[in-house]
Parts: sequence; structure tokens; C-alpha cells
Amino acid sequence: MSRTNFDQLLEAGVHFGHLKSKWNPAMAPYIFMERNGIHIIDLNKTVAKIDEAAEALKAIAKSGRKVLFVATKKQAKEVLAEKAQAVGMPYVIERWPGGMLTNFATIRKAVKKMATIDKLTKDGTYDNLSKRERLQIERQRQKLETNLGSIADLTRLPSAIFVVDVMKEHIAVAEAVRLGIPVFAMVDTNSNPRNIDYVIPANDDATKSVEVVLGALCDAIAEGLEERKVEKADQDAAEASGKAPRKKAAKAEEAEAPAEEA
Repeated sequence: MSRTNFDQLLEAGVHFGHLKSKWNPAMAPYIFMERNGIHIIDLNKTVAKIDEAAEALKAIAKSGRKVLFVATKKQAKEVLAEKAQAVGMPYVIERWPGGMLTNFATIRKAVKKMATIDKLTKDGTYDNLSKRERLQIERQRQKLETNLGSIADLTRLPSAIFVVDVMKEHIAVAEAVRLGIPVFAMVDTNSNPRNIDYVIPANDDATKSVEVVLGALCDAIAEGLEERKVEKADQDAAEASGKAPRKKAAKAEEAEAPAEEA
């Protein structure tokens, strides 16, 4: 069963592309027709691509890995933050910090600095500082929070990134491609889908369009997380009842068997 249907996407305006004069010929396979000088996206292909991306994202979530969501354009940032937060995934909605992926160690240092400032406020050190020093630290903390707050829990590189508007977020896409991190993206008719692993042909300028696509993908991530939780509970129960160790012992015996035959 599809995660979205044609009517849902139609109602959200997912099919509206850009003016024909602004199109990227590489998007031709996803264009249904031209109407009044505007390209119309083939929603049947969008449905199929959403399903394909959703299954891949579900598998990533089920394995306990992270997906980094990226959207800095005003039509998409708030809805993306809300959806990513709901499934516990990191996100970037302010300016993309250059080197966020390719220079991840430096980004982690900045996140640690934020944690250090938080520690100062809790252990009483902050109270002993002058008013001027406190103001400087507060400003520094605010700047770090704005740029990095949503990725504070990202302790290692994400297993994938999801991008709204590949043209606007071209630096994020380039960094992911350079590191071999799979890129999932909403790609409009004016964009180049060449470096995108999971292309979702869709209107990336309308909030409703972004919301319906993100909703389907984040529902899949939520399912993956839930399945992971259930499997872990089953495993814990098996270990508690003594079944799991016997299973391990059986595997050990299987591993030793070929050596004995030899």
C-alpha cells in the first residue's frame, strides 16, 4: 500500500513545477505536461518515489542510524523542524555550517563548547563572572544554539541526509556526495537530480507540498523506530528467560563444526 495517494499530492500542490523557461532538462522523465507555461510533475512517479524513499529511510531508522534533515528556506524550515523533532532526528534550518559533514570533527568541537558553557551555568562558575563576561558567553551560546542546537546529539556522521531544494542546499548535497552519504531530496523541475540517490519529484516551494512529502517519510521513520523498539524488547525478554544464551551457544557449536571435520 502506498504511503501517499495521487489525490493527497494533488491537493497539496505537489505537482506544480516551475516555469518552462526555468526547467532543467534532466528532470524531463518526471514531467507530465506543460500548462500555461508551467511544467506539471507526474504525480504517479512522485508516489512511487516517495514509497521507495520511505522504505529506505525506514530501514535506516530501524538499524538505529540517523538521518539529517536540511531545509533553510522559509517555506520549509518550520515544518521540517517539527517533523524531524517528532521522530528524534537531527536537522538544520538556519544557515548550513560549511564543513558540517566534511569537517565534522570541528563541528563536534563547537557542540562540545556549547556543552561546556551549559556546565558553567550549572556549577556556579557563571555567577562569579563579571556582567560583561556573562554577556559575551550568553551571546556565544545563543549563536551556537542557533547554528548547532538541533544537531547537538549527532555524535557521528549521519547515514543519510534529506534535503528540501537541492539548488539552495547545494553545499550540503556536495558534502554528502563527497563522503558517499546517500542523499534523499525533494527535487523541483528547475533542479538537477544527477547527484541525488533518492529523487522525489515535487514542488519544493509550497509549505503544504513539503508537509505532505515529509509526513509520509517521517511516518516511515517512526515505523522503523517502533519495529526496532519491539525487536529490542523481544531480545531482552529472550535473554531474561535464558533463551538467547542457548542460541549463542548453538551458533558457537556451528562455528566449531567445520574445524572438527577438517
